[in-house]
Amino acid sequence: MENLQRYFGLFDESRTSTQAMEDLFSLFSDDMSFVLNGDRKEGIESWKMFMKMFYEYNSDIKHMFEGWERVEGTDQYQTKWAVCGKKKTGEVFTQEGIDIARLDENGKICYLENVPADSAAFQQYKQI
Repeated sequence: MENLQRYFGLFDESRTSTQAMEDLFSLFSDDMSFVLNGDRKEGIESWKMFMKMFYEYNSDIKHMFEGWERVEGTDQYQTKWAVCGKKKTGEVFTQEGIDIARLDENGKICYLENVPADSAAFQQYKQI
């Protein structure tokens, strides 16, 4: 669960810190899966590509989250989040949604699903 607690902070810090980016990647298993608004990707290399692209589009970001809770009767955790950010174009934005995650036997994140309230979110990342 510690890796989930560190996730959002390291995501935000990784914009300006190579060490934070490496620490962020270390939270995940190599064979992890992630889902962005219904589009599933496989493996840590795909996650690294997403992060690189994310910061090509965005110059700043800040996440807030309510805290990870186990989803009753499953091996998943869930949290509600909100984010504000600034795109490289200068445009500011806000989004909110939920994240759903699973941890492997070593406590690494092996599955992460981002479910934004806005169904058009993350469309620019479809080419990963």
